[in-house]
Amino acid sequence: MTHQVLAFYLRILHSMWMESLLKLTVSSFVPDLLSLKRSSRQTGKTGRKLEVAVDDMENLARACKVCKCEELQKILDNEVMHQKYADYKSVRELDLDNAQKRFILQAQSLPEKDRLSSALQRILQTCLANSREEGYGSEGSNEMCKDLEDDLADLYIKVEDKVFHCHKVILASRSEYFRARLSRSVDFLEDSCEFQAAQNLPLLEEHDLSAEAFEKMLEYMYTDNLDHLDPDQAEELFDVASRYLLFPLKRVVADMLLPHLEHVSPAELCQWLMLSDIYGVMKIREYILDIIACNFEMFAGTREFRALLLTLPPPSGDDTLRTTRPSAPGSAGNTDQGNILDDLREKWLEAEGAELDERDESAALFDKRLETLMLVAEKEAGDEDT
Repeated sequence: MTHQVLAFYLRILHSMWMESLLKLTVSSFVPDLLSLKRSSRQTGKTGRKLEVAVDDMENLARACKVCKCEELQKILDNEVMHQKYADYKSVRELDLDNAQKRFILQAQSLPEKDRLSSALQRILQTCLANSREEGYGSEGSNEMCKDLEDDLADLYIKVEDKVFHCHKVILASRSEYFRARLSRSVDFLEDSCEFQAAQNLPLLEEHDLSAEAFEKMLEYMYTDNLDHLDPDQAEELFDVASRYLLFPLKRVVADMLLPHLEHVSPAELCQWLMLSDIYGVMKIREYILDIIACNFEMFAGTREFRALLLTLPPPSGDDTLRTTRPSAPGSAGNTDQGNILDDLREKWLEAEGAELDERDESAALFDKRLETLMLVAEKEAGDEDT
């Protein structure tokens, strides 16, 4: 383990105690860090707080001093002084006589700037600032060395013509794709370029995505959030989330996309319905199906919706295959994704308020209406060909 990588781990370790996002183990390379190691293990069991035996607090404070965790050190020093004049704040066992006295620090006790989210945000900003277009050579090696000292990157990832500075521990902790890929690759080089040769760091090359989408993915992986989303990027991010096994990213993108969908045309909604079905984004899919069901005749009058019907599997004709159980608008009756037209029919029946004893008859009328619209769409497609 190089000095730079070790320094990076120590710099963010106190924030990891607070948030329990990454699970790292610090080797006992100095005696005082034994208490640091024990407290970090305990934090993994107790959640977003630091819990440490009172007997270890002075050693932990010294470890924080070495690691330059200044705010945490101040809190621990104050608590060590407080122990001399007051009862202990917490015990872990109910047996007060035999219980080991422990100190518990909640995440909110640290300033925002010293928590994991802020620390990783700063690391991300430094990495993105140091990431640059490929194409400068050995004359910039001194500048590249300084960049590495700033962001402590231990991995390069090339996307299009841009080389990103990244950290293996973060990528592997957030994505099973990167965990598997990095675990199989030791001292690997996937490309030959002067940028990589100057630092002799591992280099991965990713294809079939834009540098902008990869940067957004890094933002999510480092901060668990996206500050801004261009709706034009949403489709590519859905694809990125599927490819890199970052399924929670789909939910983040969907939440940010929903306000945009409130103001788009029926034609665009039809396009987003298809995309949400392809990528399994149920929140978007259910939202659009609700809109279509409540405004069915308006959509039936649009050419794009009629053309969409030709690309979808037909609704189930057998009554036994229909999902006739009513559910609230906006909620999925089944947890598994089903046929779009079957789901649309159910939502239309709910919107129309069909009585239970009339649901099969109403469903048959809906299917007949769809058949009529499909015939119109086929005629329109034939007219375009001629």
